[in-house]
Amino acid sequence: MTTAMQLAQASIARVCDDRVIYESLIDLDGKCIVELGCGTAVNTRALATGGRERTVIAFEIDAIQHARNMAAARPPNLEFRYGGAEAIACPAAGVDVVFMFKSLHHVPGPALQDALAEIHRVLRPGGYLYVSEPIFAGAFNDILQLFHHEQRVRQAAFDALCRVVDAGLFELAAEEFFLAPANYRDFADFEQRVIKVTHTAHCLTPAVMAAVRKRFADHCGADGARFAAPMRVDLLRKPQR
Repeated sequence: MTTAMQLAQASIARVCDDRVIYESLIDLDGKCIVELGCGTAVNTRALATGGRERTVIAFEIDAIQHARNMAAARPPNLEFRYGGAEAIACPAAGVDVVFMFKSLHHVPGPALQDALAEIHRVLRPGGYLYVSEPIFAGAFNDILQLFHHEQRVRQAAFDALCRVVDAGLFELAAEEFFLAPANYRDFADFEQRVIKVTHTAHCLTPAVMAAVRKRFADHCGADGARFAAPMRVDLLRKPQR
């Protein structure tokens, strides 16, 4: 495994969102951009409206969320498509940047290498893959793991990235660590946005739900619960050759 990449960093001071990171690393204006696993499309809309002459194609494999995205108003330079990372409905070498915001670890383990090979196929030489992944640490993660333990899948996603860099399929252009704000008005807001997401069927027993509620309450004040979740960004580049 390449020693240039780190799964986590012991101390992280920078608090920001992904937009601050990617805008410091990549010039997106005039580019064809693909997002894989766009979810509720918050990042998608920021990509589409945050600059000039950008074309954004956003894929989502969750049919329920995809239907919601399709029904919502959107800027003319944004297109939603149904599908996953293992089969990207784009021509070869036609995309400048591929984004995956907290979605790579949701790709099934056996399909990770196929997904990264597909991303390599659609990227132009010199194009970028921006992968933002949660680190298995922090107060928010301590709550999440009570009902959705992701250490194994996050490790598998990181290992897959290391393999494609070691194999020369991609080059490591940058690696950044930051703390992403995650704020919830109350437990009902957390339950709706995290536990009841449509892409994963979370089935909590009454005992587990009580444990989650108690741990959440430990972080809840008059203005709700505020977290700073540790994140890692791996920016990979498709070689020019």
